Amino acid sequence: MTTDAARQRTVWQIALLAAGFAILVAISAISIYLVARARTDASWVLHTVEVENQLSLTQLQMRRAESAIRGYLLFGQDVYRSEFEEADGLLGPALERLRRLTTDNPEQVKLLNDLIPMTMNRFDDFRHTRDLANAGKFDDAKNFLQNSSGREGMNRIRDIASKMRDEENQLFSVRTLEADRSQTLAAIVTTAGSGLVIALAAVSIFLVRRSARARDDAEQQLRDLNLNLEAAVDERTSDLREANEEIQRFAYIVSHDLRSPLVNIMGFTSELEELRGDIFSRIARYSRAASPAPAVPGPIGEADPGDAPELTDEDKQLSQDFTEALGFIKSSIGKMDRLISAILNLTREGRREFHPVKIDTRELIETIVASVAHQTTEADAKIRIEPLPNIVSDRLAMEQVFSNLIDNALKYLKPGVPGDILIKGRHKLGFAIFEIIDNGRGIDQKDHARIFDLFRRAGVQDRQGQGIGLAHVRALVRRMGGTINVSSELHKGSTFTITLPAQWKLGIQGKTE
Repeated sequence: MTTDAARQRTVWQIALLAAGFAILVAISAISIYLVARARTDASWVLHTVEVENQLSLTQLQMRRAESAIRGYLLFGQDVYRSEFEEADGLLGPALERLRRLTTDNPEQVKLLNDLIPMTMNRFDDFRHTRDLANAGKFDDAKNFLQNSSGREGMNRIRDIASKMRDEENQLFSVRTLEADRSQTLAAIVTTAGSGLVIALAAVSIFLVRRSARARDDAEQQLRDLNLNLEAAVDERTSDLREANEEIQRFAYIVSHDLRSPLVNIMGFTSELEELRGDIFSRIARYSRAASPAPAVPGPIGEADPGDAPELTDEDKQLSQDFTEALGFIKSSIGKMDRLISAILNLTREGRREFHPVKIDTRELIETIVASVAHQTTEADAKIRIEPLPNIVSDRLAMEQVFSNLIDNALKYLKPGVPGDILIKGRHKLGFAIFEIIDNGRGIDQKDHARIFDLFRRAGVQDRQGQGIGLAHVRALVRRMGGTINVSSELHKGSTFTITLPAQWKLGIQGKTE
C-alpha cells in the first residue's frame, strides 16, 4: 500500500468514526428528549386519573353521608351517626385535594368553584338533621330533610361532577394519545439508533480487520526487511571492522616507517650542526688566504692554532642563515615526531580492549584534579566538583577523556581573568550526563564541529598542541557507547557535555552528535 493510499484510508476511517460519533450523540440527545417527553405525557395521564379518582372519592363521601343520615333517622342507631361523621370529616380534605389537582385547568376550577359551595350547603342540611335527631326530634328531622331542596341540590352536584368527569375523560384521551405518540417516537429513534450502531459496529469491525491484515502484512514485510537489513548490517559491520583494522595497521606501519627516516634526518641534522663550525672556519681561512694581506711567517698552509679566523660580513650572515635553517629543520622534525607518536598512540588505543568496571566518578575526577594542581595554581584558577553519578565503564578511557578536557579548560583560559572550571553530572533515563564548564576564551560557533576532527584546531594558536586531544576524546566516548558535544561562544566560556550509558556493556556503542 502506498503512502497516499494509507493516508486516504486513515482519513476515511477518521471521518467515519467522527460521523458515527456525531450520529450517536444526536440519537442519544433525541432519545433523552423523547424519553423525557414520554415521561411528562405519562405524568399528565396519571394526573388525569388522579383527578377522576379524587372526584369519585368526593362523590362517594357525599353518598356515604346521605345514606348514613337517612339510616340514622330510620333506625336511630349510633353506627349510622358515626358513619356520617366519618364521611363528614373526610369530605373537606377530599375537596381540598381536588382543588389542588385541578389548578392547571381553568374550566375545572370554574366548575369546582360551583361544586364546593353546593356540597357544603348540602352537608349543612345533613348536620342540622343530625342535630335534630340527636335532640330526639326525629319527626322534625325527617320533615326538614323531606322539605329541603336536597334532591335538587344533589342533582346539580351530580351534573357538575359529570361535567368535570367528561372534561377529564377528554383530557385523558388527548394525553394518552400524546403519551403513545412520544413512546412510539422514542421506540422508533431507539430502534433506528440501534440499527445505526450495529451498522457502524459492522463497518468498524470490517475496517479494523482490514487494518489488522494490512498491519500484519506490513509487519511481515518489516520482518523480512529487518532480516535482510541485519544480514546487510552484519556484512557491512564485518567489512567496516576489517577496514578499520586495516587502517589501524596501515597507520601503525606508516607511522613506524616514517619514524626511521625521521630519525636519520634528525641524526644528519645533528651532524650537520656539529660540522657547521668547521665549515665556516674553513670558509674564513680560505677567504683570508684569498685576500691580498701580507704573508704570515711559518710553514706554508699551516695556521696558528690560537689564531681564530674572522668571518667576513657576508659569511657571518650566511652562518646565521645556516643556523636558523637548522633550527627550523629541528623544530619541524620535533613536530613531526610528536604527530607520529600521537598517531601511534591512537592506533594502540584503538586496538586496546575495554573492560567495563564500576567507577567512583568523583574519586576519579578528584585524582585528575590533584594531578594538575600545579597548572591550576599557575593559571590562577579553581576547579569545582559537584555531585557526580557513578557509572560502569572503562576506567582508563574515562581518565583519558576527563584529563584531556580538564587540561584543555586550563590551557585556554582568558589571560588576566581568574579561571573557574565546574564539573557536574546527573542521571537521566539510564544515562550519565557530565558537563565540564569553564569561563575561558570560548569557541566560535563555526568551529564547534571541526575541533573534534584529527589535526584540527580552532582560535589563536598560542598553545602547544597537535589537534589530536579532542579527536581522541570523541573516539573514546564513541567506543564507550556515548556522545560528546560542545556549547560555546567566543569570550563566553565553553561547556562540553558527555553522555554515557550508566551501565555500559561491551558491544553497545552510540552515535556521536
